[in-house]
Amino acid sequence: MKKLLGVFVALIALIFIFPGCSYKLNGSAIPPEMKTINIAFFENNAQIVVANLSQTFTEALKNRVRTTTNISLVNGEGKANMSGTITDYHFAPISIQATPNNVAPVAGAEVLSISVRVKFVYAADTKLNFDQTFTETQNFTGELSSQEQQLIQTITPKLIDDIFNKAFNNW
Repeated sequence: MKKLLGVFVALIALIFIFPGCSYKLNGSAIPPEMKTINIAFFENNAQIVVANLSQTFTEALKNRVRTTTNISLVNGEGKANMSGTITDYHFAPISIQATPNNVAPVAGAEVLSISVRVKFVYAADTKLNFDQTFTETQNFTGELSSQEQQLIQTITPKLIDDIFNKAFNNW
Protein backbone atom coordinates (compact mmCIF):
# COMPACT_ATOMS: atom_id res chain seq x y z
CA MET A 1 0.00 0.00 0.00
CA LYS A 2 2.83 2.41 0.89
CA LYS A 3 4.54 1.59 -2.40
CA LEU A 4 1.38 2.48 -4.35
CA LEU A 5 1.02 5.72 -2.42
CA GLY A 6 4.67 6.58 -3.19
CA VAL A 7 4.14 6.04 -6.93
CA PHE A 8 1.01 8.20 -6.85
CA VAL A 9 2.85 11.03 -5.03
CA ALA A 10 5.73 10.81 -7.52
CA LEU A 11 3.34 11.12 -10.48
CA ILE A 12 1.62 14.13 -8.94
CA ALA A 13 5.00 15.74 -8.30
CA LEU A 14 6.01 15.23 -11.96
CA ILE A 15 2.82 16.90 -13.11
CA PHE A 16 3.61 19.98 -11.03
CA ILE A 17 7.30 20.01 -11.97
CA PHE A 18 6.64 20.01 -15.73
CA PRO A 19 3.48 22.10 -16.22
CA GLY A 20 4.77 23.83 -19.38
CA CYS A 21 5.19 20.65 -21.39
CA SER A 22 2.79 19.77 -24.20
CA TYR A 23 0.18 17.31 -23.11
CA LYS A 24 -0.86 14.25 -25.05
CA LEU A 25 -4.39 12.97 -25.54
CA ASN A 26 -5.02 9.93 -27.68
CA GLY A 27 -1.57 10.34 -29.21
CA SER A 28 -2.01 14.03 -29.99
CA ALA A 29 0.57 16.64 -29.03
CA ILE A 30 -1.21 19.92 -28.44
CA PRO A 31 0.59 23.05 -27.25
CA PRO A 32 -0.76 23.94 -23.79
CA GLU A 33 -1.49 27.52 -24.93
CA MET A 34 -3.92 26.26 -27.58
CA LYS A 35 -7.07 26.54 -25.49
CA THR A 36 -9.60 27.47 -28.20
CA ILE A 37 -10.26 26.72 -31.84
CA ASN A 38 -12.71 28.05 -34.37
CA ILE A 39 -13.77 25.49 -36.97
CA ALA A 40 -15.57 27.28 -39.79
CA PHE A 41 -18.31 25.71 -41.91
CA PHE A 42 -16.81 23.69 -44.78
CA GLU A 43 -18.72 24.78 -47.86
CA ASN A 44 -19.18 22.27 -50.67
CA ASN A 45 -17.59 23.69 -53.84
CA ALA A 46 -17.34 20.36 -55.66
CA GLN A 47 -18.95 19.97 -59.08
CA ILE A 48 -21.27 17.33 -57.63
CA VAL A 49 -22.97 18.69 -54.52
CA VAL A 50 -24.51 16.34 -51.98
CA ALA A 51 -26.99 18.33 -49.90
CA ASN A 52 -25.89 17.26 -46.42
CA LEU A 53 -22.16 16.68 -47.00
CA SER A 54 -20.97 20.10 -45.75
CA GLN A 55 -22.98 19.85 -42.54
CA THR A 56 -22.06 16.21 -41.93
CA PHE A 57 -18.36 16.84 -42.47
CA THR A 58 -18.16 20.07 -40.42
CA GLU A 59 -20.03 18.60 -37.45
CA ALA A 60 -17.96 15.39 -37.50
CA LEU A 61 -14.73 17.44 -37.47
CA LYS A 62 -15.98 19.57 -34.56
CA ASN A 63 -17.06 16.45 -32.70
CA ARG A 64 -13.62 14.87 -33.13
CA VAL A 65 -11.90 17.93 -31.62
CA ARG A 66 -14.53 18.21 -28.87
CA THR A 67 -14.29 14.55 -27.81
CA THR A 68 -10.54 13.92 -28.10
CA THR A 69 -8.97 17.17 -26.91
CA ASN A 70 -9.41 19.74 -24.15
CA ILE A 71 -9.61 22.54 -26.72
CA SER A 72 -12.82 24.58 -26.56
CA LEU A 73 -14.71 25.29 -29.77
CA VAL A 74 -15.52 28.98 -30.20
CA ASN A 75 -17.32 31.16 -32.71
CA GLY A 76 -15.10 33.89 -34.08
CA GLU A 77 -11.34 33.98 -33.61
CA GLY A 78 -9.78 31.24 -31.49
CA LYS A 79 -6.15 30.57 -30.59
CA ALA A 80 -6.26 28.25 -33.59
CA ASN A 81 -8.51 28.55 -36.62
CA MET A 82 -9.50 25.89 -39.14
CA SER A 83 -11.40 26.58 -42.34
CA GLY A 84 -11.77 25.04 -45.74
CA THR A 85 -13.95 23.72 -48.53
CA ILE A 86 -14.99 20.43 -50.02
CA THR A 87 -13.23 20.71 -53.35
CA ASP A 88 -14.04 17.43 -55.07
CA TYR A 89 -16.70 14.73 -54.95
CA HIS A 90 -16.69 12.23 -57.77
CA PHE A 91 -17.05 8.57 -58.59
CA ALA A 92 -15.37 6.60 -61.35
CA PRO A 93 -15.10 3.01 -62.57
CA ILE A 94 -12.13 1.05 -61.30
CA SER A 95 -12.87 -2.39 -62.73
CA ILE A 96 -14.31 -3.10 -66.18
CA GLN A 97 -16.16 -6.37 -66.76
CA ALA A 98 -15.83 -8.20 -70.04
CA THR A 99 -18.99 -8.29 -72.16
CA PRO A 100 -20.09 -10.22 -75.26
CA ASN A 101 -19.54 -8.76 -78.74
CA ASN A 102 -21.25 -5.45 -79.54
CA VAL A 103 -22.20 -4.81 -75.91
CA ALA A 104 -20.70 -1.84 -74.11
CA PRO A 105 -18.38 -2.78 -71.24
CA VAL A 106 -19.71 -2.22 -67.72
CA ALA A 107 -17.98 -1.26 -64.51
CA GLY A 108 -17.55 -4.15 -62.11
CA ALA A 109 -16.69 -1.77 -59.28
CA GLU A 110 -16.44 1.97 -58.74
CA VAL A 111 -14.69 4.32 -56.37
CA LEU A 112 -16.11 7.35 -54.59
CA SER A 113 -13.57 10.08 -53.87
CA ILE A 114 -13.96 13.13 -51.60
CA SER A 115 -11.34 15.89 -51.33
CA VAL A 116 -11.26 18.64 -48.71
CA ARG A 117 -8.94 21.63 -48.67
CA VAL A 118 -8.10 22.70 -45.12
CA LYS A 119 -6.36 25.81 -43.84
CA PHE A 120 -5.12 25.58 -40.25
CA VAL A 121 -3.68 28.68 -38.58
CA TYR A 122 -2.09 28.80 -35.13
CA ALA A 123 -0.42 32.20 -34.72
CA ALA A 124 1.54 31.21 -31.59
CA ASP A 125 3.53 28.61 -33.56
CA THR A 126 3.43 29.15 -37.32
CA LYS A 127 5.32 25.88 -37.93
CA LEU A 128 2.00 24.14 -37.23
CA ASN A 129 0.14 26.11 -39.93
CA PHE A 130 -0.85 24.39 -43.15
CA ASP A 131 -3.02 24.77 -46.22
CA GLN A 132 -3.46 21.32 -47.70
CA THR A 133 -5.90 19.14 -49.63
CA PHE A 134 -6.85 15.77 -48.16
CA THR A 135 -8.44 13.03 -50.28
CA GLU A 136 -9.98 9.72 -49.27
CA THR A 137 -11.75 7.06 -51.34
CA GLN A 138 -14.02 4.08 -50.92
CA ASN A 139 -14.68 1.32 -53.44
CA PHE A 140 -18.23 0.09 -54.02
CA THR A 141 -20.31 -2.05 -56.37
CA GLY A 142 -23.84 -1.44 -57.53
CA GLU A 143 -25.77 1.81 -57.72
CA LEU A 144 -24.26 4.83 -55.98
CA SER A 145 -27.62 6.34 -55.01
CA SER A 146 -28.61 3.40 -52.80
CA GLN A 147 -25.38 3.50 -50.78
CA GLU A 148 -24.17 7.08 -51.10
CA GLN A 149 -24.88 8.13 -47.49
CA GLN A 150 -23.16 5.02 -46.12
CA LEU A 151 -20.12 5.68 -48.31
CA ILE A 152 -19.98 9.26 -47.03
CA GLN A 153 -20.17 7.94 -43.45
CA THR A 154 -17.22 5.65 -44.25
CA ILE A 155 -15.04 8.27 -45.95
CA THR A 156 -15.67 11.18 -43.53
CA PRO A 157 -13.89 9.62 -40.50
CA LYS A 158 -10.86 8.81 -42.68
CA LEU A 159 -10.65 12.43 -43.85
CA ILE A 160 -11.06 13.69 -40.29
CA ASP A 161 -8.30 11.36 -39.06
CA ASP A 162 -5.96 12.77 -41.72
CA ILE A 163 -6.81 16.37 -40.85
CA PHE A 164 -6.64 15.77 -37.08
CA ASN A 165 -3.24 14.08 -37.38
CA LYS A 166 -1.86 16.93 -39.48
CA ALA A 167 -3.19 19.62 -37.13
CA PHE A 168 -2.54 18.04 -33.76
CA ASN A 169 0.11 15.37 -34.34
CA ASN A 170 2.24 17.22 -36.93
CA TRP A 171 2.04 14.28 -39.36
